[in-house]
Amino acid sequence: MLNDRQAADIFVLNTCSVTDFADRKCRKEIRRFKRQNPDSKVIVIGCYAQLKPKEIAEIQGVNLVLGAAEKFQILDFVPELYDQDISNTYFSQPIEETRTFFHAHSEKDRTRSFLKVQDGCDYKCSFCTIPLARGKSRSDSVKNVLREAQRLAEAGTREIVLTGVNIGDFGHGQSLDEKDPRDRQENFFDLVHALDAHCEVPRIRISSIEPNLLSDEIIAFVAQSERFTPHFHMPLQSGSDTLLKKMRRRYNTALYSDRVRKIKSLMPHACIGVDVIVGFPGETDDIFQETFDYLNGLDISYLHVFTYSERENTPAAEMGDVVPMETRRARNEALRRLSDVKKTAFYRQHLGEARQVLFEKSREARRLTGFTDNYIKINAPDELGSVNTLQKVQLRALAGDRVEVSGFE
Repeated sequence: MLNDRQAADIFVLNTCSVTDFADRKCRKEIRRFKRQNPDSKVIVIGCYAQLKPKEIAEIQGVNLVLGAAEKFQILDFVPELYDQDISNTYFSQPIEETRTFFHAHSEKDRTRSFLKVQDGCDYKCSFCTIPLARGKSRSDSVKNVLREAQRLAEAGTREIVLTGVNIGDFGHGQSLDEKDPRDRQENFFDLVHALDAHCEVPRIRISSIEPNLLSDEIIAFVAQSERFTPHFHMPLQSGSDTLLKKMRRRYNTALYSDRVRKIKSLMPHACIGVDVIVGFPGETDDIFQETFDYLNGLDISYLHVFTYSERENTPAAEMGDVVPMETRRARNEALRRLSDVKKTAFYRQHLGEARQVLFEKSREARRLTGFTDNYIKINAPDELGSVNTLQKVQLRALAGDRVEVSGFE
């Protein structure tokens, strides 16, 4: 975020709305910015803007709120900010009318780029507002993704991370052109195969993918690929089949365990990350312990732990057996500690190995950071290489949340 010495004519806040905390943080940042920049214009976009445009528009200092479709025309609205001096105004069409896919990628630096290949979600998980904020599943075509990936390669990008709301559903959503009802007959494996064969970016990483959509075919292909990294992030949400049913997830713990075993059988060195929610309605002490024991017994590498937050217009918000907030926080902390144990064990497992690292700028003087292909964060002296280069290094020793490395002969 901006500090006290920075200023901007227009402030664009791209919001999340996965949890109530995200909503509150959005409101806090708007007020903070206006205190620092009272004469600047404020535009709010993103999921929170789609879900509650009127509520945001009423926040003092907000000039314009744009919904899920309108945010891609943001430059068309800028002149009105000054010509008509608009304030407390919002444009947000009903989400069911949002059918067009807009491609996007990050351009902060050339080292790593997040390339969006899919948007929206057709799943109806009982705790989630994403379908209400992002609409139905829709995706780019393989041809268009390849074109965007090649542009990134020509710009010097060394790693692409494939992103989306539900990337495993790639190709199954609506057509790019709503006037063309054709079914492209493409799927996520087709995209993976095409990128491996034709993309010149040396490393490609798959972001979060649902376990029921991570097929044996995809796992086996990544295992033999020199371009796709041995790193998978699969949301679990609960280690209790009882809660998974209440959450309306499309798998059970048996399927999830099978996915982990399949990955590790072909790639023992693979990193596996897990999303988990604590404090969902009905999560008793015994059910939480079931989740803890299940995760503790899985051959995984780290956890992303989320505290359940009631969201309006979701079935979960109407459920009984509410878990007290202090209990939710305690369970979050317990799983965070477990995550630290898992990550340390995974890092230790690979000490002494030689692995390829993509060097990135470090905040420390005369140091480099970066990640190995299997997502181990490293710390290195800058004489080993330069930013945005791939190099094989020796993993030497644990150093806090990273691994110290040296050159490899």
